Amino acid sequence: MAEQKAPLERQFGDVRVPVLIVTAGLPGSGKSTIAEIIAGRLGATAISVDPIEGAILKAGIDADQPTGLAAYLVAERMAEQVLISGHSVVVDAVNAVEPARLQWRDLAERCGVKLRVVETVCSDDELHEERLAKRTGLIAAYQVEQSVDDYSEWKGAAASLPRVTLDTSRPLGENIDAALAFLER
Repeated sequence: MAEQKAPLERQFGDVRVPVLIVTAGLPGSGKSTIAEIIAGRLGATAISVDPIEGAILKAGIDADQPTGLAAYLVAERMAEQVLISGHSVVVDAVNAVEPARLQWRDLAERCGVKLRVVETVCSDDELHEERLAKRTGLIAAYQVEQSVDDYSEWKGAAASLPRVTLDTSRPLGENIDAALAFLER
């Protein structure tokens, strides 16, 4: 594959440098809401793994195939193209295990951009269950839910990734302010 040049903004010294922002957290923890708002506020492209996996499943690929991995790889390729074009991207994904988390670290390094991880948790179990129960549409029909047991601790190389953890049982505005403050660092 031919080596790609740096985006024009960086070639000519523009101060705008793209950033890769990745969410992490269990389904129903508020990742998508936070990701959409952050992307809107920053003028970044939002890429969500769930609709990609839903489309793969809807296309007839058997659920016993590695559709989750395929969705992450498609999202990575899409994010790479956005970053190469000189724009920031917000990836909305569970990122439950270290290999998934390190995938984004490696992408940021390849593209020469800053990586920031916004992890969401919902400390209110009743609220979390209520959110999951309200899911509708393609995402609900094809969603592969993960449990707390499937969500790995942040250890190893992934533990050193720049990350903020937001408790989404707190007011949305407070979480957005905290996320944006973290992203400005």
